[in-house]
Amino acid sequence: MPTLYHSPMSTASRFVRLILAEYGFQTDLVEEQPWERRREFLALNPAGTLPVYVDDNMRSLSGPYVLAEFLDETHGVLKRDRRLLAEDPFQRAEIRRLTEWFLQKMENDVTKPLVRERVYKLQMTAAQGGGPPDSKLLRTARNNIRQHIKYLEWLAGSRTWLAGDRLSYADLAAASSVSVLDYLGEINWLEAPIAKEWYQRVKSRPSFRQFLSERIPRLAPSSHYADLDF
Repeated sequence: MPTLYHSPMSTASRFVRLILAEYGFQTDLVEEQPWERRREFLALNPAGTLPVYVDDNMRSLSGPYVLAEFLDETHGVLKRDRRLLAEDPFQRAEIRRLTEWFLQKMENDVTKPLVRERVYKLQMTAAQGGGPPDSKLLRTARNNIRQHIKYLEWLAGSRTWLAGDRLSYADLAAASSVSVLDYLGEINWLEAPIAKEWYQRVKSRPSFRQFLSERIPRLAPSSHYADLDF
């Protein structure tokens, strides 16, 4: 069976795991701590980033965009109305734009610094960069949350799904980032009722259930994290 190297609080890892689940594709999950820079892992992906997919022939692919395109070409094209990347060129471009927004822009502005300061540094040794969180970085990331949630609120309020009439990679990318922030209790849902309704729809999908029971050592989730109706 293919293997996916991932981290539970990695937005990119969650994104690929959602795609796999939506397409009913089974893999063995191996949790990887990228800061450890294991020799065996670097042999699969010299960049040392997640996620990394290894097929039954021990061929590896890494990165959310590469894997999303690979899974669309090998599985998505067979799903017709359940395909997560549209056939129309303009629609495909919009899905890719929003996917990039949530996996890069929101990731760098908000999710990545919050996860590093609040989660990863607790697991790292001092030599690996561990230690107390940087309050300045936390404050900057938290200041950025509101603008990103406002944009999500606008998208969810103007379209059936974020990129159009059907669930797409854009929704899965956004939900991956949002779910990490929701685990940490960083989102004020009272300020984003439309985005909350969209998130509840994604959260209720069978593909999403895998995340609701996962827990990070020494860090409990927000009280509503596992609730479908919160």
